[in-house]
Amino acid sequence: MRTPLVAGNWKMNGTQAMVTELCQGIVAGMDNVQGVEVLVCPSAILIPAAVAALKNSAVAVGGQDLDVNASGAFTGQTSAAMLLDAGCQHVIVGHSERRQFYGDSNELVAEKTQVALDRSEEHTSELQSPSD
Repeated sequence: MRTPLVAGNWKMNGTQAMVTELCQGIVAGMDNVQGVEVLVCPSAILIPAAVAALKNSAVAVGGQDLDVNASGAFTGQTSAAMLLDAGCQHVIVGHSERRQFYGDSNELVAEKTQVALDRSEEHTSELQSPSD
């Protein structure tokens, strides 16, 4: 049976101070939470603050979107590798706002999904095969 996922997409809201305070409150409220995975998805610039505030907790951090490109001249975009490097374990792909305001098509969502899955598999392999 799959574990339910409870996620909070913070959209374009927050400051580092707010993230720290909110994350502390979430962790404090997790004492009696069982049988679900909890995820927060702050704006990209706030991911490091969330990762730091949630260190050693059961709450995961995710990105709100990713670019299909691994790197390059794509101003304002975030790659899967960048999200992993920042401490994200998840990413939202295909959000209705991305579709409505940025024109993310079914084809682009499928491509982003494949990039996320491929990078996740690579990352898992890297974790399981320590370098010499």
